[in-house]
Amino acid sequence: MATAAPHSFEDITARLDEIITTVRSKDTSLERSLDLFDEAISLGSKAVELVDSFDMSPAEAEMLAEGVGEDAAGDHDNEAASTQ
Repeated sequence: MATAAPHSFEDITARLDEIITTVRSKDTSLERSLDLFDEAISLGSKAVELVDSFDMSPAEAEMLAEGVGEDAAGDHDNEAASTQ
């Protein structure tokens, strides 16, 4: 079990994986499962805050825009082919 509060997105996802494993165990009480559920909600909120506060570099933003543009073009080509 994690003893320190997770500070990075990777720490949060690792702790969420631990919570999932624990809750799936038949030996985990309902009360413990509910406590873990509350912790998971809190971790999810923290992850959203981290994602919302993430600043991309101009190079990362350009790479993302190029990737999205390629995906959209590919979808458009598929739509055109399916209507013919």
